[in-house]
Amino acid sequence: MSASRQDLGDIPLDPVSLERAGAALSAELDLHALLRQMLTVLLESVRAERGCLLRACDGGFVVDACGGIADEIQVPGGVVLEEGTLAAPTILRAVSRTGETLVVDDAGCDARLADDPYVVRMRPRSILCAPVLHRGRHVALVYLENDHTLRAFGELQRRALDVILSHAAVALDNARLHAGLRKEAEERAHAVDELRHTLAELAALKERLEAENVYLQEELKTQYEFADLVGRSPAMRRVLRQVEQVAGTDATVLLLGETGTGKELVARSVHGRSRRKDRPLVKVNCATLPATLIESELFGHEKGAFTGALTRRVGRFELADGGTIFLDEIGDLPLELQAKLLRVLQEGEFERLGSASTLKVDVRVIAATNRDLRKAIADGSFRPDLYYRLRVFPIEVPPLRERRDDIPLLAWYFVTKHQGRLGKTIDKIPKSLMDALMTYGWPGNVRELENLIERALILSPGPTLQTDEHLGEPVAVPRATAPDSPRLDAAERAHILGVLEDCSWKLKGKGNAAERLGLKPSTLRFRMRKLGIERA
Repeated sequence: MSASRQDLGDIPLDPVSLERAGAALSAELDLHALLRQMLTVLLESVRAERGCLLRACDGGFVVDACGGIADEIQVPGGVVLEEGTLAAPTILRAVSRTGETLVVDDAGCDARLADDPYVVRMRPRSILCAPVLHRGRHVALVYLENDHTLRAFGELQRRALDVILSHAAVALDNARLHAGLRKEAEERAHAVDELRHTLAELAALKERLEAENVYLQEELKTQYEFADLVGRSPAMRRVLRQVEQVAGTDATVLLLGETGTGKELVARSVHGRSRRKDRPLVKVNCATLPATLIESELFGHEKGAFTGALTRRVGRFELADGGTIFLDEIGDLPLELQAKLLRVLQEGEFERLGSASTLKVDVRVIAATNRDLRKAIADGSFRPDLYYRLRVFPIEVPPLRERRDDIPLLAWYFVTKHQGRLGKTIDKIPKSLMDALMTYGWPGNVRELENLIERALILSPGPTLQTDEHLGEPVAVPRATAPDSPRLDAAERAHILGVLEDCSWKLKGKGNAAERLGLKPSTLRFRMRKLGIERA
């Protein structure tokens, strides 16, 4: 080192500059900036090579700032001082205990530091450590040292230290108080944000519960065909077996059958036996809603989404979240909405009308129709990809004429259901009437039988069921499904080919064609053989 550096203790320090530096510290309220500025001023004013600012904490020390005249000052944010790094722990403990400034002119010759791990390893020459006191409290510890200069911290340096620390003590206390207040304000702001978020969630939940309440009240007013599936015929046993097979899964179910056969009851039985039974079964009749309103009914709308949308509306898919939605008469769903429904089936997401936000739902879909969807595909009124996605597990509900063994059971069931409400007590159905019920064609199926029994109850004056209606010959009713036509085969072949090309003819693995079509790989291979589809 040069002679000038060795004689630093004899160089006079400018009192005016020291006061200005101290005043600058007093004006700083940001704790991070103050710590950096404070250590910089101390190093320059006291003429130290390096140093650190620390706090006593839980029997150890926490580093608030560290660095040297040749290095950038670091503010590590209160890391615990590791033994043997940055400062001599023997000196720190002594100053922390006594509250007095300690100066070591030659650390290598000081017996007190002979076993200090930091001094032994780093071999500093001169050390100065002082408490930063404010109103009798320890605000911090200042630790400064020089490697190359003996007696570096003389009388002038200690006077400079006193001037700087008189300002720094107040500034440091104020800055910490300000930091605490700011943190408290930030926590309060965070708590307010969380409260607002919670209130928004509660408002959304309240809106949903209110919508569910209105829907369920409307459902309670509806009279269902019967409380459970009634029947012991082979056809009904087959339906019951299929219900048991599919109920425990989340598979999409497609119910096929004529009007009045009880497709909604089957849907309720599937839902009631599923893990979703504690959530609502939400019904939508796609045939009774105007095309202009069905999208809003299914997916909801925002306020102002269209003329007359005075409030936000929760759609049926949102109501059914966690439960099941029953889409009755799915064959009447407008073509432009079929793509949106397909997206919900595949991705579980949609947007309300008038909103850009995507909503995600977990809904099981059960669809029903009395139409021939294959013919609708051939006519271009139903999407083949939606058909295959719905037809994961088809159940055909038989017409009443194919389950005549169940007619006596159903007749007595409807007598029991309605006689109390009508003030009647029936204990006999004449054989002639039962024979007529058994031979009639029932074009209206179970619903027609229930209506007939209710009218007979009204007309019966005593305990014997009577009716003045003449049941004619059986009426021929076309089945809900029809054989494939050549035109349908062509449409199906083209659709399957398109999906195979999109999937690079993959029949197994993730993203395969069978998965896209909603079919098992074996079923897809069968359809390919039937339609003559082979890869070139």
